[in-house]
Amino acid sequence: MKNKNYLTAVVLLVTLFQLVNQSAFSKDVPKPNIMLANVYHQGIDLTEYWVSEKYDGVRALWNGKNLISRGGNIYHAPNWFVEDFPKQRLDGELWIARQSFELLVSTVRDKTPDYEAWQKVRFMVFDMPDIEGSFDNRLAHLNKLIGSNRLPWLQAVEHIKVKDHQSLLRYLDEITKAGAEGLMLHKGSSLYKGKRTNDLLKVKTYQDAEATVIEHIQGKGKYKNSLGALMVVLENGIKFKIGTGFSDIERNNPPKIGSVITYRYRGKTKNGVPRFASFLRIRSDKETQRQ
Repeated sequence: MKNKNYLTAVVLLVTLFQLVNQSAFSKDVPKPNIMLANVYHQGIDLTEYWVSEKYDGVRALWNGKNLISRGGNIYHAPNWFVEDFPKQRLDGELWIARQSFELLVSTVRDKTPDYEAWQKVRFMVFDMPDIEGSFDNRLAHLNKLIGSNRLPWLQAVEHIKVKDHQSLLRYLDEITKAGAEGLMLHKGSSLYKGKRTNDLLKVKTYQDAEATVIEHIQGKGKYKNSLGALMVVLENGIKFKIGTGFSDIERNNPPKIGSVITYRYRGKTKNGVPRFASFLRIRSDKETQRQ
């Protein structure tokens, strides 16, 4: 009887230990208050802004211990990747290369990090939220800090100046032809704000936005046995279909009902429906929260 009670106690302790550890490794952190961009429009005094490439990766905040997504999920990077990161908070983008978004997402969403896959990843840092003062001041601190760190996979995003709208469009054309997603503008005098602001602007050859998937519409013809289109809904309740932009793999494995996707479009109808909407990608951190 004593042996039976002893074994029962051991089993209970082991189970409790496993649950505690499982909770520690799966628990998310509070959703970070990060600076989010509005869309650029002509007429802004560009001499007040720094210009950088808009990286086709996933947003991440280094909090001194973990890399955190916009939604408050932990990216499970290998220890060697982050062990020599600075203690200061860093705002940036996990990125592999231009037009390598799918590979990047498959790497960083894995809770058991793949050593070889993570060797391709870089953390491109563009801000330091805890440094007081203007972005001009934060950028100077950032370049000094990253420059002294010397980790090949920890890099400061290059920022330049342009003088006017025409110069900006020429640079946008040059960089998108080389495979970049677009440009970012960051106002030099701005403080770090954990919200969407005109102090941070995105510049693209198209507009993009997010919508929630509410229905899969079966295809016809060559897509008879796969996805034909997604029915999606915007936050304001407007519903519409997206039938282009999918690869064959995505048509056979479409975004789940309830997942948040990013789509591109060119203007809107008088009723507010996006025109020429095309699927771009699943919002990675939103999708991760649903798993």
